[in-house]
Amino acid sequence: MARRSSTPVAAPTAEPRPETGGRSTFSLLAISLRPEQWTKNLLLFAGVLFGGRLLELDAVLLATAAFAVFCGLSGAVYVFNDVSDRDADRQHPLKRTRPIAAGDLPAPAALLAAAAITAVAMTGALLVSPALAGVAAGYAGLLLLYSVALKHVVIIDVLTIAGGFVLRAVAGAVVVSVPIGSWLLVCTTLLALFLALSKRRHELLLLGEGAVDHRRILDEYSPYLLDQMIAVVTASTLIAYTVYATSADTALRLGTARLGLTIPFVLYGIFRYLYLVHQKREGGSPVALLATDRPLLACVALWVGAVAVLMYSPLGN
Repeated sequence: MARRSSTPVAAPTAEPRPETGGRSTFSLLAISLRPEQWTKNLLLFAGVLFGGRLLELDAVLLATAAFAVFCGLSGAVYVFNDVSDRDADRQHPLKRTRPIAAGDLPAPAALLAAAAITAVAMTGALLVSPALAGVAAGYAGLLLLYSVALKHVVIIDVLTIAGGFVLRAVAGAVVVSVPIGSWLLVCTTLLALFLALSKRRHELLLLGEGAVDHRRILDEYSPYLLDQMIAVVTASTLIAYTVYATSADTALRLGTARLGLTIPFVLYGIFRYLYLVHQKREGGSPVALLATDRPLLACVALWVGAVAVLMYSPLGN
């Protein structure tokens, strides 16, 4: 059996704790859809940005429609997952306040709403583009499979989470009809693995000996094993992005040979995240970290701004 710390570690910024008492069913459903997590779907705009179509209104509108579709699908998956995990979530110091785990939102009503939202989102995806609908269906199917089975399989669980991020990037590319760069997908996969492994590590330290009671798969991990995996993925991410940013093929496709100037932002962002994970014992929610840690938020904003300037202004030539 894996060894782990027996002392739970407080993590006040790991996840918002909604007050659900006295709320209407609609409000409770809105909380369960976790709109604070929808920022992950901003990855769909990578296709517009790196495809050279950021200044085209029709492309931006298509990407925005795809963003809305994935917000609906990801929200519905969160609801389904909360219903599936409601008993285990009641043992978690943070998740027990969620409306479904707390018993404020009945499971049948939540599932009915999730099914309706999924149907609307998939109809919208089909109206936008059959290709988008195909990727959206794959995304929803993969995450539903994760909720019922794959989250209980060691290593496959974090790979599945990474797969969800990759499908977001693919959807953002197909909806605006731009090529899907292999290196960009590699970087997306590695970065998603980095975040998923960091979240597993945080769960182990937060829950201590009670980790297995909340999530059985945590018995297959230990902080040491996760640290080794995180180290491998961190190095691989930095190498992959450096190769991508400095390659001649990238310069030809993106129209700038200076993307390597953005490497310091990637270095700082990853190192800052590692600092928060290891020194501040955070990492339970990448979205919460991004929203609350100003240096990390500034780094991401500066990276996006630098990429946009290099690709869409004379400074990149």
